[in-house]
Amino acid sequence: MPTQPSFDLIARPYRWLEYLTLGHALEHCRLHYLPSLLKRKRALVLGDGDGRFLAELLTQNPHLQADAVDTSATMLQLLRQRCESLAPNASTHLTTHQANALTCPLDGPYDLVVTHFFLDCLTQPDLETLINHIARALSPEALWLISDFHIPTGFMRLPAKALIRSLYLAFRILTNLRTTKLPDHATPLQQAGLTRIAHQHRLAGLLVTELWQFNSSAL
Repeated sequence: MPTQPSFDLIARPYRWLEYLTLGHALEHCRLHYLPSLLKRKRALVLGDGDGRFLAELLTQNPHLQADAVDTSATMLQLLRQRCESLAPNASTHLTTHQANALTCPLDGPYDLVVTHFFLDCLTQPDLETLINHIARALSPEALWLISDFHIPTGFMRLPAKALIRSLYLAFRILTNLRTTKLPDHATPLQQAGLTRIAHQHRLAGLLVTELWQFNSSAL
């Protein structure tokens, strides 16, 4: 079996590595649809890193119950510390799981799933497995919020491909991530009964944020 990637090494400097690479663009992606999530009651958050998004979500939606899943113990430690420092009573609303998202038992039903810059760490088969795994734990009309890298058409296509290739190489060196190209999340999401209801691009299409909604009757 191949060695699983480990993000512990980059957990503490990750925020500053992100800012040095793309400024606050990724952060703007994560927070863009936050106002649409303030009535959600139970969330599954995968790979939120040091917890900047989840802390803001719990601050603005104090009644939310959240399960945060990550393979990195250090990332989860930083996430919990940030949430508890910013969101009142976060410790009673947050459960962390150091686990592989593909096999982690899910305590649904969830009316919100959040995967910010996480799906791009998966191969296409693993992504399809994950979506099918999560779809079984969704409540009717659940929302799935996704932020990810994207290869646009037009003048940004070649620069975007070069940047994404370099990022995959860097993560391979630093974390042993074996994924080498962006997977297609739209097709398996649609097959699992979700419909994209909103999307927004940044940096000429290099970054995309999408809001999908689950419709179990469509299956």
